[in-house]
Amino acid sequence: MLSFLKNHPFAVEAFFESSLVLTFALPKEQLQHLIPECLQLDTFQDKWAFVAVAMVQTKDLRPKGFPKFMGNDFFLIGYRVFVRYTNSAGKNLRGLYILKSETDKKKMELMGNIFTHYNYTTTDIQQIEEIGYKQISSNHSKFKVKISKDEDNILLPQQSPFADWKEARRFAGPLPFTFTYNKATREVLIIEGVRENWTPTPVKVIDYHFNFLNDLQLENAILANAFVIKNIPYYWKKGKIESWK
Repeated sequence: MLSFLKNHPFAVEAFFESSLVLTFALPKEQLQHLIPECLQLDTFQDKWAFVAVAMVQTKDLRPKGFPKFMGNDFFLIGYRVFVRYTNSAGKNLRGLYILKSETDKKKMELMGNIFTHYNYTTTDIQQIEEIGYKQISSNHSKFKVKISKDEDNILLPQQSPFADWKEARRFAGPLPFTFTYNKATREVLIIEGVRENWTPTPVKVIDYHFNFLNDLQLENAILANAFVIKNIPYYWKKGKIESWK
């Protein structure tokens, strides 16, 4: 009876202290089955499709307009596919389709699963910072990423399909929209994100492993880019539902 609550019934805001995004390229045929019928893969050179892992440290997450002291701080992990959707007005929207969401606190899992379709689970998160690197890992979820703190002369990952960072930036996220699809009712839920001064900085990835990508049985995923942003106010508008024909 309360399923409507999952449709993002109110706007939400937060402060992103940091957001690290690793984007992986795969032949589009490997990702097609992961997205619903209403969406299309957002491809590069009509060959590559992309799945991204975003690791975000949020601060003061709360319903938009509420005072900061009512907010909460969470670490969020999202696995998303880059997609496109043509809305009822015929406009082509670039966005993301969520495959899996994780957080470091049960409260976020509970509230996230009441007010979204993102299927949050709680996991452990460890963050280590040393002189030359930063590492984020989870024993339960079996992932680890280690990045260099060196910000000079960062090269694209080896075998990246992109020719330069300008091309890679188009698939760095976050994209303006996130989509959810109700197959039974053939309805699309559209959530629009709004941010200011979003300037991703390329980072060098020293090492990584994500067990979830292995669980998807994706073969030969190529690290295409890696970016970090810091200190960004962000909010999500109330969800909008439209029928898909």
